[in-house]
Amino acid sequence: MDPGARAATTTSTKLFIPHPVDPSITIVGVLEQLAPGEHTRGRKIALILHGTMGHKDYLFQRRLALKLPLDSFRFDFRGNHETGGVWKQGALEEDLEDLQAVVDYLKATYGYVIELVVGHSRGALVAFRWLATTEDGRKVAAFVNASGRYRMAKIYESPAVKIWKEHFVKEGHYIWNVTVARKQISAKITPEDVQDFARWDTTFVWDRFPPGMDVLTLHGLADKTVPPYDALIYAEALGARSPGTHTLHLMEDADHNFTGRQDDVVDAVLHWWDVRRRGELKTGIWVPASIKGKL
Repeated sequence: MDPGARAATTTSTKLFIPHPVDPSITIVGVLEQLAPGEHTRGRKIALILHGTMGHKDYLFQRRLALKLPLDSFRFDFRGNHETGGVWKQGALEEDLEDLQAVVDYLKATYGYVIELVVGHSRGALVAFRWLATTEDGRKVAAFVNASGRYRMAKIYESPAVKIWKEHFVKEGHYIWNVTVARKQISAKITPEDVQDFARWDTTFVWDRFPPGMDVLTLHGLADKTVPPYDALIYAEALGARSPGTHTLHLMEDADHNFTGRQDDVVDAVLHWWDVRRRGELKTGIWVPASIKGKL
């Protein structure tokens, strides 16, 4: 099969992965396969990671999985949707455990090789750390950073945290009621949770990120959750690596979740992946061809 060709259809299989660190948790995800009847040992696969209070079919995740020209796996981090456990605002280390558990399972059970990681928001933060600090991560060829935060302490300036802080003073915590996959979820957030989140280190990207990995950073210029300037920081940090590349794609009028722009995100990733397949990637800023003629 041509690795650059889009599959017309994929076969979806729901997987239930036992958690090696916490036996009470089963990680639930969906494996998309282009050729389910063929052996998978040595076959390349993409991992798609959701953000805060998201899930495996949230935003662009499912759409992208169904159009990527390689197998993919997307899953719910612990405490999200179908995966058990308790979600915590500051427990990024636990997300890191979940990601490694998934990788170990896909390698041991199917023989997959992780080729691409796509992370949105919190998922991008976890991916950055995993890619830079683990043996498996450093072997990955490409990464898509969608709405990833760099300046972690800036969370204190976000509209949501300003509301949380009012409740911290009154009740000592905040109960976040949110709808996830059409289900009402209540999550408890404490000042310590936010502090742990704000202390998550991102500075390693300057000197410890794999030098040969190709990275696409997507960020909406109307993002009120993570300042778009953080995307510029990542571009500066990752743009000087060689032979790896960094492509920056800023989407005008797009918010943190790319509301109403899901297809644009998918198209951007597919276009970047195809250019990469042709060996034509160069570090820089990407402006879609449809826009260039209007400048």
